[in-house]
Amino acid sequence: MDEKLLEIRHLSKTFGNHQVLKDIDFTVNRGDVISIIGASGSGKSTLLRCVNLLETPTSGEVIYDGINVADRKVNAPEYRSHVGMVFQSFNLFNNMTVLKNCMVGQIKVLKRSKEEAEKTALLYLNKVGMTPYINAKPRQMSGGQKQRVAIARALAMGPDVLLFDEPTSALDPEMVGEVLSVMKQLAREGMTMLVVTHEMAFARDVSNRVVYMNDGVICEQGTPEQVFGDPQKQETKEFLSRFLKD
Repeated sequence: MDEKLLEIRHLSKTFGNHQVLKDIDFTVNRGDVISIIGASGSGKSTLLRCVNLLETPTSGEVIYDGINVADRKVNAPEYRSHVGMVFQSFNLFNNMTVLKNCMVGQIKVLKRSKEEAEKTALLYLNKVGMTPYINAKPRQMSGGQKQRVAIARALAMGPDVLLFDEPTSALDPEMVGEVLSVMKQLAREGMTMLVVTHEMAFARDVSNRVVYMNDGVICEQGTPEQVFGDPQKQETKEFLSRFLKD
């Protein structure tokens, strides 16, 4: 029996007169690696930001642990400690060292002691290969290194699910591989992940489900074999033919 972690029901988001998301439904089960693909402007990042309550959905529900977090006066930082987010632009604190970046959320949100937070931070920085940089500031690191620190920071909070918003799109090509290899390792270890990505090989080879979005709706979803190997919708075929030619 699949264990549901998140349920998105009839989710819509409107900015002014522009409806960005229209009646989105899908479920994230424990251990899922779901890649959300689609052209720029199709609503992928907005969907992720609604799931993480960085944007308030206009209508619909985000069910976590049996509670509609979109509807209640939830403690958003506390909820986000369970549903971690890795951003395109890293979002590290530039005035803090790598180690402090990975400790601050644990201390403030999870109320961990400084000693426990440091121990946990070091564990995950080691996991992503960033132990040599614990005293560095973000400006002293490459984009790939910053993104690996951002992943360690998210993991240190002990989330049930990690959301990745185009985690490689701000990186130089030679740095993409180092971040993807960390994500592949997390997938192998059973981390539940929801990944907005343009990396089609990752979506095809690492995900167990692929969601194709077009114009604010989920146009098609299924296993990578179904979506890449036998897409049913014309829009999906056209999108993939552009990518798979590259």
